[in-house]
Amino acid sequence: MPRLNVDQQISYLKRGLAELIREEDLRERLLECERAGRPLRVKVGFDPTAPDLHLGHTVLIRKMKHFQDLGHTVYFVIGDGTGKIGDPTGRNVTRPPMTREEIEANAETYRQQVFKILDREKTQVRFNSEWLDKLGFDDMVRLCARYTVARLLERDDFSKRFREGTPISVHELLYPLAQAYDSVALEADVELGGTDQKFNLLVGREIQRDYGQPPQIVATTPLLVGLDGKNKMSKSLGNYVGITEPPEVMFAKLMSISDELMLAYFELLTDLSLPEIDLLRQRLEAGDLHPMDAKMDLARRIVAEFHSRAEAERAGEEFTRVVRRGQAPADIETVALPEEARHPGGIRVDKLLARIGLADSVSDAVRKLRAGAVEVNGCRVTEPLLGDPPGELLIQAGRHWRRVTL
Repeated sequence: MPRLNVDQQISYLKRGLAELIREEDLRERLLECERAGRPLRVKVGFDPTAPDLHLGHTVLIRKMKHFQDLGHTVYFVIGDGTGKIGDPTGRNVTRPPMTREEIEANAETYRQQVFKILDREKTQVRFNSEWLDKLGFDDMVRLCARYTVARLLERDDFSKRFREGTPISVHELLYPLAQAYDSVALEADVELGGTDQKFNLLVGREIQRDYGQPPQIVATTPLLVGLDGKNKMSKSLGNYVGITEPPEVMFAKLMSISDELMLAYFELLTDLSLPEIDLLRQRLEAGDLHPMDAKMDLARRIVAEFHSRAEAERAGEEFTRVVRRGQAPADIETVALPEEARHPGGIRVDKLLARIGLADSVSDAVRKLRAGAVEVNGCRVTEPLLGDPPGELLIQAGRHWRRVTL
């Protein structure tokens, strides 16, 4: 990208941020680095608590990429050390620590996935056990002496649990201090995190100052609302879009978001400029652009980033054919009618759905039938027993299809 002056860099970096602490500090640090001829050291920590990244994670990763676009170095810190504690953020119970096997498996997956967005040459992947494991008992005592329990209990989740009488283990209180020490070890200029990490990031500023380092600039990104339109995107809530999911699955999930949520996704998950998004909003409000067409454009952009433009186009065509026109997908798995589905009076659809993977079990198949979610050869079926039809069966259960030969 073209060389930008400091004001232009700050404007570029502020896009999509929830909060910047402090802008004047960032300006001074950018000027200082320019004089010294070095890039900013931008730190982001990820605890490897889940093996796959979703779009909610990429809001933060995209902001890391914005710093890289300006020539700065990103430190992608995998919290194998802090993962042994268990991040208590947003939790009302103690999170069990992860095993070494879980940490290593998830960390490897993270490393494979982040470079779908980040520039490999401008990214340093570090494990915080590299410096945390070297802290002896004396070092840990000195670190803990730099902060008070009263200050730690100001953190929302800790204070809430304390008021409610919910146990807080002593090791959980170490988590913000361990994360802060990451910034000391890396001499971070900037730390990025979601809004739910603000307390920990601010602790980093104070601990760095106590260690004689300039306090890091803190930049927080919004938490992406999930497909349900209410809660933060989360795998545990099932309202997520995984970045390694097949193109057609990603596309269909993105098409399910509300029109109101769509504009936030354009801002946080695409490279459209704010003036372009504002124009998009005006066209939608004036009725010059149909929300479905805008959402199709959004889905193509996001799918193309994690797969390819050609795969995004094919996913869009598949969505149009299957959902908008009600036609069957182009590529449907074909299976033979299993013996257990045959019945003297016809075909047991409940057993058939479970056998061919369109239901988790026979009881789940019965629920789908009663809910009217199953079609056979274009006709809705609600009863478990189907008269023996000629030829083959084209079965649809929700968004999934099978062709069954008799």
